Amino acid sequence: MTPATVPIVDLTDLGFEEGAHLLVRRALKDLPPGAELGVAGRGRDLPDRLSEWCGEHGHGVRPADDPDSGVRAWVVRGTGDGRWAEARRAGGPAPDGIVPRADPGWGLAARGALVEPGGPALPCDLIDRDLIWADIAPGLYTSAAAAQWNPDVAIPWDAEFTLPDELERAVVQVMTYLAENEQAALIVPARLLGRIHPHFREVQQLLAVQVADEARHLEVFSRRALLKGRALGTSSAGGRESLATLIAEPDFSLASFLLSVLGEGSLLNLLSFLDRHAPDPVTRQVTRLARQDEARHVAFGVAHIQHQAAVDPGLHGRLRAAVERRHDALSGTAGLGEDVLEALVVLAAGEWTPRGVRRGYERVRLLQREMYEGRRHRLIRLGFPADEAAELSALHTRNFM
Repeated sequence: MTPATVPIVDLTDLGFEEGAHLLVRRALKDLPPGAELGVAGRGRDLPDRLSEWCGEHGHGVRPADDPDSGVRAWVVRGTGDGRWAEARRAGGPAPDGIVPRADPGWGLAARGALVEPGGPALPCDLIDRDLIWADIAPGLYTSAAAAQWNPDVAIPWDAEFTLPDELERAVVQVMTYLAENEQAALIVPARLLGRIHPHFREVQQLLAVQVADEARHLEVFSRRALLKGRALGTSSAGGRESLATLIAEPDFSLASFLLSVLGEGSLLNLLSFLDRHAPDPVTRQVTRLARQDEARHVAFGVAHIQHQAAVDPGLHGRLRAAVERRHDALSGTAGLGEDVLEALVVLAAGEWTPRGVRRGYERVRLLQREMYEGRRHRLIRLGFPADEAAELSALHTRNFM
């Protein structure tokens, strides 16, 4: 290519600090490596700034050999792009770009972005897809985001009702218990979130919505407890010990299993029970909406354990050990607080008669049986033999969560 046919870009008086490099880059874009581009312009420091920019982006520069032509310098198109020459995409070639193992060196780069070398590595330890993934995560996040509800709008806080003192006290106690459980259910996914590599954003997004769900549940359970001006109920030491074992579990899969598959799975039965026996419209709507959210949490927990069990033959042994370890740690505790148990009986009794109290106790025992059966069926779905599923379900904490 002779100088007469070499393309020339005229920057006129546009300086590099004003964006002149954009015009140079555009002019170079379609040139093959080794081709030349003439750069004209009136900027006094143009040759120096052009040489600096070309060095950063992998292009060569030679001085102009004919000042009368108006060309200040010749740029030789490089084969790379300077500091970007070693750049790699934050992801794979598949349509979704998700790779089995993410690189902490990608930092917070969006999946699929071209990552410039250098920069700090992200301090996250959950970088393997199979440790946190479930194929339903993207779709579940979409439905979860669409199903968010506003407590001020969705719940009839101004509904007119007055309950007998004993019944209102029972509602307050159960709501106090639920709020305490939701504290743990909020903390567990929140702690896991910061450990997940952002390459697996669907799981991050889903857990973020789960945290938002639990924060909303914490709000509405507390608001219902305080709705009629009563103070909150009691918090048992055994209940707090049970929840502390959930928070202390560092393993992602084991935490998901204990919280979502077993704990929140049992909570689904409790919320259905409260929906059936709610003595007022606010309590009924609070528990009904919370149950819809919790069902998604359980669905992800089950799907994740199914996914990991397919790639980790030792998972079932670790799950069993986690249940047994938690059972042993709580063996000296009282389990479900007496105040909570009695409150559930009062709600289910319907009347203050021997017959009503007996009916309340029978319904609470049926609730506990339903919780046991629900856990057993989920464990069988996860691949445990029927007898082992029954044994592990029976070892679950008496505090329900």
